[in-house]
Amino acid sequence: MKPVQFLLAAAVAASAAGFAIAQTGGANTSLNKADAARLVAIAQANIAEIEAGNLALEKSSDADVKAFAKMMVDDHTQGLEETKKVAAAKNVTLPSEPDAAHKKLAAELKALSGSGFDNTYVKKAGVEDHTKVHAALRKDIGAAQDADVKALAVKLEPTVAHHLAMAKKLGATPK
Repeated sequence: MKPVQFLLAAAVAASAAGFAIAQTGGANTSLNKADAARLVAIAQANIAEIEAGNLALEKSSDADVKAFAKMMVDDHTQGLEETKKVAAAKNVTLPSEPDAAHKKLAAELKALSGSGFDNTYVKKAGVEDHTKVHAALRKDIGAAQDADVKALAVKLEPTVAHHLAMAKKLGATPK
């Protein structure tokens, strides 16, 4: 999925789930629809990684996978809190649960165990999701109109890049 499609899919999924993007008339708090969608997509990515990471902490028996999952939960919880602060200041309502695609991934992961779980978690939640989110954040850095949304993307991008590199390294070693 291309970064633009990812953002649009996240925004559509959020809207379909009943999450309204609220805007006010104030110049300091109003966001254009694209920047509001960026915030929703960033929140959605963090929520998905927290859920998948918690599942890996519960199901994995591999120490490296567990360490990666703990980092995902910790870093993405912090990223979600930062996203919530910007969204609150901009009057944007964020989703509170994973989108349909990540619910499907969670169901797939819940059905797996052992090395099958570990390999699928690292491949899909680690490499694939972080590849998409990293590309989207890099696009957001260049395209966001709102300074706070742009600053959030700038702040989160190096963490996501680090996660992607770690997931690739972890995925190179079969479990």
